[in-house]
Amino acid sequence: MNSAVAEERKLDAQALDILFREARTFNSWQSRPVDSGILRELYDLVKFGPTAANSTPARFVFLTTQASKERLVPLMNEGNRAKTLQAPVVALVAYDLKFYEKMDKLMPFRDMKTPFAENPAGAERNARQSGTLQGGYFIVAARSLGLDCGPMGGFDADRINDEFFAGTDMKINFVCSLGYGNREQLFPRLPRLDFEEAVTIL
Repeated sequence: MNSAVAEERKLDAQALDILFREARTFNSWQSRPVDSGILRELYDLVKFGPTAANSTPARFVFLTTQASKERLVPLMNEGNRAKTLQAPVVALVAYDLKFYEKMDKLMPFRDMKTPFAENPAGAERNARQSGTLQGGYFIVAARSLGLDCGPMGGFDADRINDEFFAGTDMKINFVCSLGYGNREQLFPRLPRLDFEEAVTIL
């Protein structure tokens, strides 16, 4: 791709602000509801993100009712409980350890089911790695649809797995609140590393 074509495809400044520069992690939410249709639209963007061997191991559970969120709240760390209950939607971003059961559909021209099935450690590594990639796509896709996100890692993973994924091969990766954030309650943005601190070009 030459530089002229790349420049034509580059997102404008407003889009980059929405996705990255002005996007924040929200802890407080407006009472505005999230339409269920946008959750389908969200997944229909996330599914196009690349994963190893097109394995797409991420699985998503959307908690939209008060009752479902109340099941989750006691399993969150104390500092995450109030904002979890307040959020219009809370997503459990999980990964399926037996994602390879769907490989016949996902890669129909090559047997990728057998290699993963015969290597449980490798399958778990891929489920975590590719599932986490999909979690990143999930946040960017949500922002692109006008939603705000509040990803969280403070929870009891074993208890969430027992409560929501018992009898399955799914495991929680992280929790992410979704909705329309209350910007009046944002903390000042923390610093980020400069290019020279984080990047090496060889």
